[in-house]
Amino acid sequence: MGMYKYIREAWKKPQENIELWQKRLIEWRGQPVTIRIDRPTRLDRAHSLGYKAKPGVFMVRQRVPRGGRKKEQFDGGRRSKRSTMRKNVDKPYQQIAEERAQKCYINCTVLNSYWVAQDGKNYWYEVIMVDGSHPAIQSDKQLSWIAQHRSRVFHGLTSAGKRSRGLYHKGKGAEKLRPSRSAFVRIKAKHERKVFS
Repeated sequence: MGMYKYIREAWKKPQENIELWQKRLIEWRGQPVTIRIDRPTRLDRAHSLGYKAKPGVFMVRQRVPRGGRKKEQFDGGRRSKRSTMRKNVDKPYQQIAEERAQKCYINCTVLNSYWVAQDGKNYWYEVIMVDGSHPAIQSDKQLSWIAQHRSRVFHGLTSAGKRSRGLYHKGKGAEKLRPSRSAFVRIKAKHERKVFS
C-alpha cells in the first residue's frame, strides 16, 4: 500500500488512538473559530479534493456548533406560527462551515472541504481556500478557472452544496432537482399558464 492508502485506513477508525484524539480536541477547543493552518490534518483527503502545496493555496480549520438552529427574536405581534423558535435550514453543517470561512477570507475562494473531528458540542471542518489572483494559481491549468468563481460557495457549487441540493442523484426520482428546486417550480408554473391560456 502507498502512503495515502495507509493514512486513509487510519482515518476510517480515528478513535483507535484515543489519546491523540483527546489531546487534539482539547487543543482545538481553545483555538479561534476560524483559524488558518500550515498543512492539512488529513493529507489524503485534501489531495483528493484538489489541494496543492503551492503559493495561493492554504487551509482553514472551521469550527461549527452542533445542535438545532434558532430563529431570531421577533418584535411586536404574536402569531402561533411565528412563536416557534426552531429554524429549519436545508443546509448541512459542512456548507455552513464553508460559508463562514469564505466570509473570513473574502478575497479567496473555497475549493472544497472535509470533516476532521467532532465532539458533543462542535464539528470541525478543514476548508481548502484558493487565492485566484495569485500568479502561481493563474498559471496553473487545474486551478486557474477558480478566479472567475469567487462566490461559488454561496451558490451551492461546492461538493457539500451540490450534495445538499440533490445534484448527485440522477435519473428516475430526480426530475425536480434541476436546474434547482425553486427553478423547477417556476418553470412548472410557467408551463401551466401556457397550457391554460
